[in-house]
Amino acid sequence: MKELLKKLVQADTTVQKGELAAAQVILDEFGRYGIEARIDSWDRTRANIVARVKSAASRAAVLFACHLDVVGPGEASWRYPPFGGIESGGRIYGRGSADMKGGIAAAVTAIGQVVEAGAKLQGDIIFVAAAGEETDSCGAKRFACDCSWLPKLAGVVITEPTDFEVVTSHRGMLWLEVTTKGKAAHSSAPQLGINAIILMKDVLDALESYRIPCQPHKLLGGCSMSVNTISGGKAMNVVPDKCTVGIDIRTVPSQNHREIISDLEKIFGELKSKNPQSDAQVSVIREVGPLETDSNCDFVKGFCSAVGTNRTKAVGFTTDGPFFASLGAPVVIFGPGDPEVCHKVDEHIEISDVEKAAEHYKHIILKFLA
Repeated sequence: MKELLKKLVQADTTVQKGELAAAQVILDEFGRYGIEARIDSWDRTRANIVARVKSAASRAAVLFACHLDVVGPGEASWRYPPFGGIESGGRIYGRGSADMKGGIAAAVTAIGQVVEAGAKLQGDIIFVAAAGEETDSCGAKRFACDCSWLPKLAGVVITEPTDFEVVTSHRGMLWLEVTTKGKAAHSSAPQLGINAIILMKDVLDALESYRIPCQPHKLLGGCSMSVNTISGGKAMNVVPDKCTVGIDIRTVPSQNHREIISDLEKIFGELKSKNPQSDAQVSVIREVGPLETDSNCDFVKGFCSAVGTNRTKAVGFTTDGPFFASLGAPVVIFGPGDPEVCHKVDEHIEISDVEKAAEHYKHIILKFLA
């Protein structure tokens, strides 16, 4: 399992490189156990991998869902190469080690060991590791749109790093881009142009005072909005004719994304009524709904029993969970790794945690399927 994780980390799966190399590593590992698996690839480097362990089919199946992609290593210096998969001090270091290749390695190993032990399964084990969770969820969407072959599911286990907490709810994500358009002119005669950056100032002022209507959720609290990127201007001697900001909004189940967008469009319309030169346009960059699994459902209760807890948790981050929830089964997020190290320099995971996760996943398989 340790070597599998190292190989997965060494397979650079940033958006620039794609997921195909990591999918091949998993395909080879399943092949060692004689487990049926296939790679679904597109655009030369993008890939999902799907595996299925068939059974007597007298019970509903369990789906283990993972993502193959990782964020980039950033500009800061790492203690070890970010794609080296270096083992040191009982840890594996590298981008994706925690988020979430440790969970992948644990799930693949658990499935393989259950098969190797000759367990008589009454329900199928399904495994998918998908592309693009960090950017656009393209892999999860692709899987969910082509799943007529899936048997009935008892539940879905997403192996994100939760430090072994059972997560049943998280906030949704709405990424918006707002663009102001002006008129270019030579900067020695700015009065002949319309400065898109100056127009954006009014937009930013309006956003700073805007409060998104929200009825707080009992577990997730309220929503949040953060303006995180800005881009405008191409040369020091040209009045900029375009400026763009990126907004990250995290939503709760009571909210409607369309209503938020409509509110912003009304605000920008009011700006235009005050200044005819103002022309702010909003577009959706990425959208994922909130996740809310009933913690009292049979699957969650059985899951908690299998991993030795009676507590569930809600978190603020977002996963591919809502796309898998569209399959009609309860979704639980549970995996090894500290969420605090994700997307950071010197990301790592304790080897003992990966081993512990594999044992948990075996218990889950046997509880629901044996």
